[in-house]
Amino acid sequence: MMLLAVTLSFAAFTALSLAMEKHQLELHGKAAASASVRTRWRVLGWALLCVSFALTVVDHGWAAGPVLWLGTLTIAGLPIAFGLYPWRQRWLKPLACGLPVLGLVAAVL
Repeated sequence: MMLLAVTLSFAAFTALSLAMEKHQLELHGKAAASASVRTRWRVLGWALLCVSFALTVVDHGWAAGPVLWLGTLTIAGLPIAFGLYPWRQRWLKPLACGLPVLGLVAAVL
């Protein structure tokens, strides 16, 4: 379940970054998304963060779940901040779509 929480946090951070106009311009040039599309990205990002929080609390309880969730946020945010945005921006969306699927498969197995 923790791998699923990490991958959902990664997808959430990606969605929240795509909600920012600065990152939209970095990824798409002058064709940045409209305000309504960025609002949808923002809502999706917060929803995914809530789901990852719920997964860690259900899996580890209220005593350790929130602390572990903060750890998953750190693990998910580091590759985005220090790897993908500076060097491989085009990999961000495919990874954000594919990693939660892999996390779900790992959680089921």
